[in-house]
Amino acid sequence: MAEFSQNQSKRRDGEVLGGAVDFLLANARLVLGVGGAAVLGIATLAVKRLIDRATSPRDEDDAKGDAPCLEDSWQDLSLLKATQPVPPPAPSLSAPEGPADTGPQTSPQLSSPAPPLCLTFQEKLLAFERDHVTMPGAHVSLAKQLAGDIALELQAYLRNKFPDLPFGALVPGGPLYEGLQAGAADPVRLLVPLALEPGLWSLVAGLDTVAQDPRCWAVRRTQLEFRPRGSSPWDRFLVGGYLSSRVLLELLRKALTASVNWPAIGSLLGCLIRPRVASDELLLEVQHECLELTVAVLLTVAGAQDGDLLLAWPLEGLAGNLWLQDWYPAEAARLRALDEQDAGTRRRLLLLLCTVCRGHPALWRLGRDRLAQVVLHLGEQEADWAEEALGEHFLQALELLLGSVEQASLPSHFNRGVNLLDGLREEEIDDLGFALYRGLQAPEGLL
Repeated sequence: MAEFSQNQSKRRDGEVLGGAVDFLLANARLVLGVGGAAVLGIATLAVKRLIDRATSPRDEDDAKGDAPCLEDSWQDLSLLKATQPVPPPAPSLSAPEGPADTGPQTSPQLSSPAPPLCLTFQEKLLAFERDHVTMPGAHVSLAKQLAGDIALELQAYLRNKFPDLPFGALVPGGPLYEGLQAGAADPVRLLVPLALEPGLWSLVAGLDTVAQDPRCWAVRRTQLEFRPRGSSPWDRFLVGGYLSSRVLLELLRKALTASVNWPAIGSLLGCLIRPRVASDELLLEVQHECLELTVAVLLTVAGAQDGDLLLAWPLEGLAGNLWLQDWYPAEAARLRALDEQDAGTRRRLLLLLCTVCRGHPALWRLGRDRLAQVVLHLGEQEADWAEEALGEHFLQALELLLGSVEQASLPSHFNRGVNLLDGLREEEIDDLGFALYRGLQAPEGLL
């Protein structure tokens, strides 16, 4: 009974308040005009709905939950927000005030906004190439000059430090000298050739060694019965009768990190030079006021074929003392020959892939060597290599990489027995596959 009386009281209060609201709306037109009355009506209606809900009894249907009430409350708040007057724009302070124009007023015609600029993937790719891939000519010239000067200084040091070791002339090279420099991050290759005596050394294929590694070669000491051990200055680096790349790497690493006076050389050349101690490779970081450069110091011996090179590379396991076959000269020469035949864009595609993958958290593992194999494969299969097809070939390269990752197999273009994905762990291959799949779904996200 008390609850019934309370509800009756609330209903009477609501009726009194509702009557006041109706009276206010009825006289609002006289005071506020038609527009003001409309705004006041909407606001008052929203408030009245809230009051009605607060004073109305809760019936059985309301026991289903509070979700509908919450929805209505958000609708009411939106309705109230819509009634808030929008302040007129502030008058411009720079415009001088003049006499009011009493002539007929014409509403200004608002020009329609310009449609958003929609670029194709091809256009976005070319813009990315212009902004992130192309290296200014002045920087290329400066980088070559610095690399050449560092080569001369390092050669003088080696001759003074190891006068009994016949090193050849240090020659800078690599992508910077082949038009394949994908920004300043690509290292300059500074080759340090070993002058081995003819007739005292022979090459053994990696498959015929204990390591059974098709990527490598062993350099074996021969003619020991006529030229005993110790008659060659390189004999001090023999391990089991083979010239050890690992021992030579450690010798040169200690010299570069602890013996060479890089501050003095850098001061002479107008730059800062520091060896990268944490890297397994022999890398020099060069900082100039105009650019940054990385120089990779590579110990080399001549390969089995004319022009082939074998590198002293930080290899793991049984292959640690072997020499890695360097396919870069053959790759660069083949790509250049193909592009010269049809004025193609294969090398530009390689630069784009290298730049995109280098800055990606997963695709950076692909590296230039793997990407070059993909471009070589496409370059000899596809016919149209005009600039207009560059975007299409970029997507084809991603598809080819994804297929290779799915099969965990990427054969070398020059040695089909070498799988370039062998050095990756299973989880790294999974990350590559996921990143390539997402890149094909939304290639603009890679740029």
